[in-house]
Amino acid sequence: MRLQQAQSAGPATAEVSPKDGKTITAPAHKPSSNLPFGQSIPLSSISGPTYLTAQTLIQQAAYTLSDKLFTYSPETFDLDVAVRDWSAHGAHNGHGWTPSVHAMQTRVGAGSIALGYIFSPDFDLKKRHVPQTLLASSASLRYLRPALDELSLLYAVASPFVAHVAAVDYAGGSSKGLVPDYATALSAADELGLGLVSSSSIYESQHMALFSTLLATVLPTIHIYDGVSMSRDTARVIDVLDQRGLGNTYESVLRETALSEKKHATAEEKTARLLQAFNGELGTPYELFEYHGHEAPEHVLVVFGTVESSLSSQIVTKLAADGAKVGVICVRVYRPFVEASFLQTLPSSVTSVSVLGQVQDKQLVGDVTFHSSLYNDVLVAITFSDKFANKPIVMDAKYARDLLWTPKSMLRVLEELQRKPESSAQSTDESQVAPEAGDIESPASRILDLTAIQQYTFWDVDQSVSIDTPRTIGELLSKDSSSNVMVSSAHDNLVQSGLLRTDIRASKKSIEAPYPIEQADVSYVGDEKLLGSVDIVATIKSGGALVLRLPGFKDEDVEKRLPVISRRALAARDIKFFVVDPQASPTVEGDPTSEALLSQLAFLHVAKKDGFNGYVEKLGKAGGNSELLSSLVNDLEKAVRQIEVPEGWGTVDPDGTVLPLPTEIDANSFVQFLSDEPEPASVLRDWEAAAKALSFKEAYGAKTALRPDLGIKTWTAQVKENRRLTPMDYDRNVFHMEFDLGDSGMKYEIGEALGVHAENNEDEVNAFIEFYGLSPENIVEVPTREDPNMLEMRTVYQALKQNVDIFGRPPKRFYEALADFADDENEKKELLTLGGPEGANEFKRRAEVDTITYADILLEFPSAHPSFHDIVRIVNPMKRREYSIASSQKVTPTSVSLLVVVVGWVDPKGRDRFGQATRYMNSLRVGDPVTVSVKPSVMKLPTSPKSPLIMAGLGTGLAPFRAFVQYRAWQKAQGEEIGSVLLYMGSRHQREEYLYGEEWEAYQDAGVITLLGRAFSRDQPEKIYIQDRMRQTLADIRQAYLKDEGAFYLCGPTWPVPDVTDVLQEAIAVEGKSAGKKIDPRKEIERLKEELRYVLEVY
Repeated sequence: MRLQQAQSAGPATAEVSPKDGKTITAPAHKPSSNLPFGQSIPLSSISGPTYLTAQTLIQQAAYTLSDKLFTYSPETFDLDVAVRDWSAHGAHNGHGWTPSVHAMQTRVGAGSIALGYIFSPDFDLKKRHVPQTLLASSASLRYLRPALDELSLLYAVASPFVAHVAAVDYAGGSSKGLVPDYATALSAADELGLGLVSSSSIYESQHMALFSTLLATVLPTIHIYDGVSMSRDTARVIDVLDQRGLGNTYESVLRETALSEKKHATAEEKTARLLQAFNGELGTPYELFEYHGHEAPEHVLVVFGTVESSLSSQIVTKLAADGAKVGVICVRVYRPFVEASFLQTLPSSVTSVSVLGQVQDKQLVGDVTFHSSLYNDVLVAITFSDKFANKPIVMDAKYARDLLWTPKSMLRVLEELQRKPESSAQSTDESQVAPEAGDIESPASRILDLTAIQQYTFWDVDQSVSIDTPRTIGELLSKDSSSNVMVSSAHDNLVQSGLLRTDIRASKKSIEAPYPIEQADVSYVGDEKLLGSVDIVATIKSGGALVLRLPGFKDEDVEKRLPVISRRALAARDIKFFVVDPQASPTVEGDPTSEALLSQLAFLHVAKKDGFNGYVEKLGKAGGNSELLSSLVNDLEKAVRQIEVPEGWGTVDPDGTVLPLPTEIDANSFVQFLSDEPEPASVLRDWEAAAKALSFKEAYGAKTALRPDLGIKTWTAQVKENRRLTPMDYDRNVFHMEFDLGDSGMKYEIGEALGVHAENNEDEVNAFIEFYGLSPENIVEVPTREDPNMLEMRTVYQALKQNVDIFGRPPKRFYEALADFADDENEKKELLTLGGPEGANEFKRRAEVDTITYADILLEFPSAHPSFHDIVRIVNPMKRREYSIASSQKVTPTSVSLLVVVVGWVDPKGRDRFGQATRYMNSLRVGDPVTVSVKPSVMKLPTSPKSPLIMAGLGTGLAPFRAFVQYRAWQKAQGEEIGSVLLYMGSRHQREEYLYGEEWEAYQDAGVITLLGRAFSRDQPEKIYIQDRMRQTLADIRQAYLKDEGAFYLCGPTWPVPDVTDVLQEAIAVEGKSAGKKIDPRKEIERLKEELRYVLEVY
């Protein structure tokens, strides 16, 4: 049942009111990647030289010069984290008062409040000259457009308005996560008549924030900058203006331009005059359009954007010095587009101009009728110019937002530029700029001068005890006043439940490197599993060092714990290999919290061996516990070991059949995975509340619903059949289950999965209710997942049986949350330890060996007794379990089938334990109702029935292939011609686990299945696996898969994937050789994967 709560008319964010009565938003207390070294910084301390981020500098300029700040920042973006903190602490701006900061929601109508304030009848006219500022991401611009359009029309009577916009958005429809989005700002500025200024590095971000605010006195202005990486990099900036410097420069430039301004000057003339006065005041060489390269170039690239400008100018300068007749024009001020200045900047020797213009997606890249905004302006300027006797060809080199710019990708664009142009349309995509296999040398080291830069990378999982190690190392290196340090970080929350990559560069000179490190001197890896997800060793330079955390390390295990791709690269590139074993440190064994410090020392021991003692001394001054530090230094000999890399590792897998791994991560977040989020409180009531809601549904807005807590479409099905397929005395209980859909209307497609919403065991639920002293009939109200103003009403018994995963495995945060309720200090301390990094080993034992449940913990710590509505809040909800559907609805229109194995084990206390869902399903009887839902899958049949199918299923992985074969049989019965069907199946014994064996043989006799490859691994002395049966029939696979262009599917556990893939690559190699073609099997597999002809569903 759902109830509608009264709507709140309050503000979107919490606010506090200081003594002077001004309203400001509450400060943020969490670390942020937008702050230098993740730490807050007082406004008064910002002056050069110092370590800062571009985002902090931009916020400083905005705060100093503004009356009010309106911010549109997603919570994890933290675009306003500094200004909120300064405002909350009452820091004054350059005008002598504390500006208010209003954090707004990004939605339809965004910008209306800011617009209303500017044009309010109550507006203080004394502040009309004071800028109003907006901080936002480019993703917000589409919602702000109506307000910006209206502001542009009424700007003659408005205050100066500047929007500092971080170019960052989520890439919908792309495999990438966060992308720098300039296209939205370019379009908005073009269509709405806004000014648009770009920053190309952290070193000029403060200046451009200031210049954009000055330009706002002419027209509403957007200042855009890279919001994915550059703005969050911590670096040493020398010429930082303090608040007084910002204010004085702003006033001085306005006075200078006011004295010399023509009465009817155009916006273009005013912009050029402003920049001239700005340079005169600061002694800077900024131009509207800035040229780099050969003095008489034939080919010129025009770019806009932070990383694009920085990389292209550095690379072109080097190429031109080597004699290449190329150049680049970096557009600093796109709007107003001053054509005369652009043409003056463009060398007269040029014969071709390529415009590197960003567009929204790859579809527009391939659309020859669509041009980038920047291209249109450049084309018009050149077409109507009389500067050239022979006008240069202008080409639109479009690229999508999700293209990652690196030295390699930019170099290839510039090399393409120097070829003879064939048309005015170009496209730039990842296939053109992606690294080639085996291309070890880095363009960053080949083209850019990196000889004086030390480069270090850190790779770790979010929950690591050493997650702050790179930040500490970065701060430590920054203490050297003669060195310049840059720290960059990126989160990929889709790898190993959260991966953090941190790059640290150190040099005697200022560093401008807006791209990931490609050739690290030393890489530190905090979790060995990461080597199986990312080719980290490929990012280490030849002769560099890998430092790998390997707890419980043994010499004989090293080869097993390193992937083949890593072992091969270590040997081939002469990389030194060091192992850090925290379990070998007596200090860490006695104090697990000291492991973070051990990781810092281990890195310094390898990377800074010559100056190691000096850094240890600095660590001691920073940390304060010299005794602990000394103890850990003494442990280094035991805990850190250099491992000799055998020559044989270099010849591992000589045929090159190991699938490549990515060398980069897709940054898809700015924070760690699974950060705690506050949840609305649930309410415990008696039955009368439900009775009132049911009796007066209209007044209470109540309605009944089937499992409203799930947030997805669900149906009720009845058990039609529950049949065990394996013998009763066999140790694996595999059963076939069929559900009757009746008139539910549920539809499913081939290859989809059925979500079963299981229930907890009734006896265990009743036992918990009695132990915990609950009343099963009491009503609990819980906010819904979709809308916290909607309440779901359930009994305590119903919640424990259907919704609360009380018998599931708790995560670490549950221990920490439960500690808040503990009255006993010893229990509280133990719970906090288990929830913290120092309790990692004990937590792992509890989770993986003892298989402790939420209920077990509540029983173990009796003083921690949260109320039931708090249990609902801190215990995870039950999740649906998904099973591949083993039937085709064309054949069984009113039923759906599953193939399930019961998961069971015995814990150290001798208790029988079972998987919650399979135990529930195994106990179901014919006629029992079950709540189900449907989930799409990657397992899709080819569109043509003539396309062959090659299927490999292990155990219950045969389920989707039963549906495939049923459907092909149905197609054949309809008179359609079907392609060959090759089915390979694997299990331990034929007598016990020949799942659906009679059906497969019947389909083979009927001519539906062409080949049946059965691998029963333990029915003979030598073990035979599914890949062996495939290799024995390689000719059939070549015919069906390659010649007849079939599709391959594998379903089951992950372990056979490499072996099965090896067979397919072998088939590809043999086929290529027989055709006289040289084919890279690995690349061919990747191509087949893109065409959905190589599909894996593994677990």
